[in-house]
Amino acid sequence: MKVALVQFKEAGKKYYFSYGELTIEEQDQVVVETTRGIEIGRVYSFKEIDEADLASELKPIIRRATQDDIKEEEYNQTLEPGVVDKAKQLAIQNELEIKVLGAEYTLDRKRLLIYFESENRVDFRNLVRDLSEVYHTRIELRQIGPRDAAKMIGGIGPCGLILCCTTFIGEFDPVSIKMAKNQNIALNPQKISGVCGKLLCCIKYEDDVYTELKEIMPDINEKIQTEKGYGNVIDLNIIAQKLKIRYAEDGLTEWVKLKDIVKE
Repeated sequence: MKVALVQFKEAGKKYYFSYGELTIEEQDQVVVETTRGIEIGRVYSFKEIDEADLASELKPIIRRATQDDIKEEEYNQTLEPGVVDKAKQLAIQNELEIKVLGAEYTLDRKRLLIYFESENRVDFRNLVRDLSEVYHTRIELRQIGPRDAAKMIGGIGPCGLILCCTTFIGEFDPVSIKMAKNQNIALNPQKISGVCGKLLCCIKYEDDVYTELKEIMPDINEKIQTEKGYGNVIDLNIIAQKLKIRYAEDGLTEWVKLKDIVKE
């Protein structure tokens, strides 16, 4: 069956929806029913999938967004900064140590989602009650992690560019210290951590290339032969496919290309 991938935020996660006989195109704004309620998203692309691979029935796209739908969504967005300010005020009154980061209304304003960050588990039942008395709708507080918080707030990375998570990363891939070691990156926490305090997402980008190239490179201390004689590998430049050799006969060192190694 053919399904549509719908994205609700720029650089956000993409979700599958069925659309039946509805005529839609890429970049169309559409109204869909999600687990949160009625929302507006944008058609990112289309894809063929096997129905047998579906864990549950897909929710349908209700319609292409009308001008009234778009105006309603824009109006909701004008309300959200005020919701954040009010939530911050009520959080202080309830003596909650949380950082309120953002708020989102569903299209019909039957649900209000408020995102916050906290280092500890928080009992926010009183805050939900206070917010319900102000906004008279269903309130959902959602605690998010450091990566999602950075994605929501935005900023500049240590490379000087806008954060990858706010520009194109839809879903966060696992990043490990092992990947940094695999690329011979200095394990300085200040240099390999992003503004979120977690390992830089970009460490993941080249890891597969390093892993593939290292498979055809000799190991450190391995004995090899070049036209000048035998020596031991003392350093590697994985990307350049070069290795530094210390020759056994005279102790001299030099960088040689992988292709210059004599194969026995």
